[in-house]
Amino acid sequence: MARVLHDARIGTLLFDLLTEKEDQVYDNRFDIDLLAERLTGATRWVQSHAPRQMRMGFFGASTGAAAALQASTRLPEVAAVVSRGGRPDLAWGYLGEVTAPTLLIVGGRDEDVLELNRRALGRLSLGEGEKKLVVVPGATHLFEEAGALETVAGEARDWFARFLARGR
Repeated sequence: MARVLHDARIGTLLFDLLTEKEDQVYDNRFDIDLLAERLTGATRWVQSHAPRQMRMGFFGASTGAAAALQASTRLPEVAAVVSRGGRPDLAWGYLGEVTAPTLLIVGGRDEDVLELNRRALGRLSLGEGEKKLVVVPGATHLFEEAGALETVAGEARDWFARFLARGR
């Protein structure tokens, strides 16, 4: 993922939102308020250390996608969100407040998550062209099938290139 984004001159920063000890508690992985708070804090830290104003986007998978959606409502400077196999239902109450263009990517064989994302797409109050659902045919939740992650990376790259490059 990072290689594809770097090749498109899009920088990345990867970090965990939970400490190792916190991750041992299964319920913490579903504490979207905590995860969104951590993501907001990490983003503010990056902004305070950035040499200049930079445009940012969030990429989240599973519960991390819910945290990214929720955190984006606190950070209007976030220019784009990409969710891979995300659980937008865990940020349901925030979806109507999301202003960042949002791309939802789901595996075609991940039927339950696909239905959650279809419903979430309708709840996002963004205009056409600002929100999109991409279904990767034959892919399951972890996108382990041949070519599936490459498809995800290409879609994310194109979304970020489109929305990080333009002014909002």
